[in-house]
Amino acid sequence: MSGVMGASQPTENAAQLGRRHSRGKLWLTVFQIATLVGVVALTVLLLTIINDSFGYIAVENKVDPGALAVNGVPLEEQDKETLTQTLQANVSAGLFARFVHDQPFEERSAEDVYALIQEFVISPRIQENWTLYESLFARDEIEAAMAADLPNAELQFRSWLSLRFVRSQQSSYPEIAGVRTAILGSLWTIAIAILFALPVGVAAAIYLQEYARDNFINRIIQTNINNLAGVPSIIYGMLGLAIFVRAFGLFTSGIAFGVVDPATSNGRTILSAGLTLGLLVLPLIIINAQEAIKAVPNSLREAGFGLGATRWETIWAHVLPNAVPGILTGSILAVSRAIGETAPLIVVGAATFIQMDPSGPFSKFTTLPIQIFQWTTRPQGAYHHLAAAASLVLLAMLLTLNATAILLRNRYRRSY
Repeated sequence: MSGVMGASQPTENAAQLGRRHSRGKLWLTVFQIATLVGVVALTVLLLTIINDSFGYIAVENKVDPGALAVNGVPLEEQDKETLTQTLQANVSAGLFARFVHDQPFEERSAEDVYALIQEFVISPRIQENWTLYESLFARDEIEAAMAADLPNAELQFRSWLSLRFVRSQQSSYPEIAGVRTAILGSLWTIAIAILFALPVGVAAAIYLQEYARDNFINRIIQTNINNLAGVPSIIYGMLGLAIFVRAFGLFTSGIAFGVVDPATSNGRTILSAGLTLGLLVLPLIIINAQEAIKAVPNSLREAGFGLGATRWETIWAHVLPNAVPGILTGSILAVSRAIGETAPLIVVGAATFIQMDPSGPFSKFTTLPIQIFQWTTRPQGAYHHLAAAASLVLLAMLLTLNATAILLRNRYRRSY
């Protein structure tokens, strides 16, 4: 009898092991499918953006650029003074006076004057546009449609993402619109947000992890920090509007520092936007910094205390240097969230259309996500191509900032 039971035990164990392996293979398949779905979704998203960022356009110019040559010098090779004279000769006196009022030509670059000529003199107008897929596989149909409906238009292959697009200002005409002002606005707001949130967040994490006692008040603080990390961004926008725009508008507008600009005297400036984004990412930075500090082995702290170092000396010389990689990881996540925010900046007062580059923290501003949102709401198809190109610029900015943080993190990483 015992021999029979002994023989059946290995069989039962083998069957149980087989079931466990089957369940493991089933979950492995589920994980692989989930990964594949994510990769496919991201690929489709990227291909859709690329498809809208290139393609044929049908363009008609109000004035032939060749007719604006001066003494045989083509328009694109003329100096600033000649470009200014060309602009003045081809627009009305009232319109030229408006240009002078907006910004004196002494302060404008040759590229700015050339952009004005493109917009108000040459006035290229896109009559029709096609995606990259249509341009590659429906060339004959496009040419037939051009001959029938747009005989005076010129067919051009347009890369909506270009150096000119990155360097040009916003415009009401999609043919010459760019994202320079939006890029500068995004960089300004992100810089202010990180300069505010990173020191405050790391300091708060050090206190909560190294100094705070485990009591009721500190547990409440920790719980609220965890909850704030999931609060909708629009709530932070309302908080920024109430605090930085209204309560402290005297400072965020620059009036308290002698900066008087009627356009930003209400406090709706880059500084208000940056501080609002700083509040938005502050809980995220605190949580990640706490985890990074917690991951530092206690043996390093004990070694410091054993050599007679104070708590702060131990934190400064041993804990923080070893926690830097994790803190930078939190900063990556914070930047990734802040750079794509739109709702809180609209509440704080970001402009949806602005042609003046920000010159400081007290300037009016817009950002790339707001610019993309504004273009996608336009009915004209050309603006949708601009939005796709701007999305690629935003992705490139995000990858660049993240890559920089990753390189810094890897440089300071230590193994135990």
